[in-house]
Amino acid sequence: MQMVYHIGVHGTDGDRMLKTLLNNRGRLLRDRTEVVTPNRHRGVFEEALAALNGGPATPEMEQIMQDAVLDSDDPLRVICTSPGFLGVPSRAIGPEGLYPQAGARIAALTNLFPSAGAEFFVAIRNPVTLIADVLDLHGGDYASLMGGVDPLSLSWLTAVQRMAAGAQGRRLVVWCHEDAPIIWPDVVRLVGGLPPSEPLPGGLLYMHEMLGDQGLRELRGALAGRELPVSQRRDLYAEHLQRNALPHMVEQDIALPGWTQETVDQITARYYQDIPQIAALPGVEFILA
Repeated sequence: MQMVYHIGVHGTDGDRMLKTLLNNRGRLLRDRTEVVTPNRHRGVFEEALAALNGGPATPEMEQIMQDAVLDSDDPLRVICTSPGFLGVPSRAIGPEGLYPQAGARIAALTNLFPSAGAEFFVAIRNPVTLIADVLDLHGGDYASLMGGVDPLSLSWLTAVQRMAAGAQGRRLVVWCHEDAPIIWPDVVRLVGGLPPSEPLPGGLLYMHEMLGDQGLRELRGALAGRELPVSQRRDLYAEHLQRNALPHMVEQDIALPGWTQETVDQITARYYQDIPQIAALPGVEFILA
């Protein structure tokens, strides 16, 4: 059995992964792939993680968890999705930077089912918008969230290095949240273990949100009757986003204590400078737009 964990990060998914996978549930089940909804695994996994404290589950404990969360018999691939796998939003930032516990959390997840394989999927995002969104989830207390950490010091490179160390050679797939609308069908197929050419009902969910009804109709019209290579399809998506994206979906006001436009620009520049280095990390499979 292969356990597949889509682990966030916070503010990157909005249940889109779960919705798209459930749109393809019948197809996945034919391949003996089960999608476990958060309401089934949330309490079970949290209690087990707390009890194990990072250690491996016994075969008996594995069986109890399987009986609790699985509907199908003997699945080959089990997909679970939740940003809660990385902890609560208030721990997204610590003295060591972004998601300081990510490596330990991933290592602990592998120990939930030590007899199974494990894969991890995670979207990273510009720390500027991450902090703004996590602050809302945290209750609006900026000083408490940051804990004195200089926002200019935040780097995804060190965070993903911790994730790769926690995965210990297991598959770790990373992409940029900003690219998600363009690469979404490819991300979902990887999570689901589906072939690249597999039809994907719901694969335009993200583009629908970005373009609205009229924009999606135009995109569907441009796609009708065409089987495009991945690169051309992504170019077409990008073209339609540039022309028809809803303003409120691509613009976000940032008003954080002590921040200036220069702060935003410097953090954003570092983020994009880190991406090529993250993509080149050993053990990281990076999805480039």
